[in-house]
Amino acid sequence: MHRLTVLYPPPADPEHFKDHYTRVHLPLAAKLPGLVRMQHAFDVEGLRDASPYFAVFHGDFESAEAMAAALGSEEGKAVSADVANYATGGAQLVHYELS
Repeated sequence: MHRLTVLYPPPADPEHFKDHYTRVHLPLAAKLPGLVRMQHAFDVEGLRDASPYFAVFHGDFESAEAMAAALGSEEGKAVSADVANYATGGAQLVHYELS
């Protein structure tokens, strides 16, 4: 299983982020071909220090190749294009094989 994690720094308007993310962005992400499972969370906290992130998304795929194909698809391009509509702090994407 291969995981895509998206880390979101604090946005200018947290309520707009949450509203747009749940109402528009997550339904777009759910259409990614080959997506096995997705999870998200808001208000990410650090254990000792303040967290540099406001929200996190995890999307699981069967393989790195399946993830790459999904991100390069028309659905993946739509998901990517939507990020600017809510994530004023940008987004950091990382991916890795789950063990």
